[in-house]
Amino acid sequence: MNIWKTKNIFTWLLAPFSLLFWLISQGRKGLYRKKILKSYRSPVPVLVVGNISVGGNGKTPVVIWLVEQLQQKGLKVGVISRGYGGKNKTFPQLVHAESDAIQMGDEPVLIAQRTNALVAISPSRQQSIELLLSQGELDLIISDDGLQHYALERDIEWAVIDGERRFGNGFVLPAGSLRELPSRLNSLDGIICNGGIPQEGEHLMHLATEYAIHLKTGEAKPLADFHHTPCVAMAGIGYPPRFFNMLQNLGISLENTYAFEDHQAYSADEILSIAEHLPLLMTEKDAVKCRAFAQENHYFVPVRAKFSEKSTACLLQPILDLIQKRKTQ
Repeated sequence: MNIWKTKNIFTWLLAPFSLLFWLISQGRKGLYRKKILKSYRSPVPVLVVGNISVGGNGKTPVVIWLVEQLQQKGLKVGVISRGYGGKNKTFPQLVHAESDAIQMGDEPVLIAQRTNALVAISPSRQQSIELLLSQGELDLIISDDGLQHYALERDIEWAVIDGERRFGNGFVLPAGSLRELPSRLNSLDGIICNGGIPQEGEHLMHLATEYAIHLKTGEAKPLADFHHTPCVAMAGIGYPPRFFNMLQNLGISLENTYAFEDHQAYSADEILSIAEHLPLLMTEKDAVKCRAFAQENHYFVPVRAKFSEKSTACLLQPILDLIQKRKTQ
């Protein structure tokens, strides 16, 4: 929301409600810390990838990157998610690469497709973990979001922040976009800066891409092939301008852009009307919901999280040490 970018009259009108929100959230957090409210401790290590603000900051690419990094080291990783945006009402549920994204949620299905890891969804993280563990042994469970879900105890906490938007006007909800104050970052094990200029202690991540994938055939086409014709782009993510800017920075001319709500469910008529003849480029997260009515001019642009060797080592080593320690106990 634009009113969250700067301090304005609405900021000050909503400030008392932000104070109330902060007091309630801090009180709730304190109740969990003092064990007055019950929390769940998983029998295997848990790492949470979350954020302190609302909106898309790039958590899902980080989760996919982390799963792939650990799988390359021979570790068994499971992922849990709330399944936000999905229509499914029966929990917990295992999510597979072939699952319906409309029912299960676009992000869990995308993670399952990209990693082939065990993925479970439920508003109760405990339910999801117990379901995953019923499928076999795991070395680590990654929670996609849930930094403020203190009913789940965790061993490692990461936060992903938008390097361009940072923290907006610095207020918590509803006067600002923050769920917790920036001071919360001081207690985390890893802070990942998605684009922009990282501050001290932050690990810079950038999202890299080279190809567009045809929705119907799966054929990969270099993005350079789209330099000679105007395209249309759509994105139903937390911050659509990031996707549009990335395409333009790669030399793609966009005749029109269409920004949708995060996790939005699409209809065939809605998508077919926005690009009848020109190539339509969408995010991979959108593609999992559009394959059923994909056309010959429909492509998605997959992105991969990239870190420096130093950041990769700094982020992974504490996880590897924790897993090894648990195995020897």
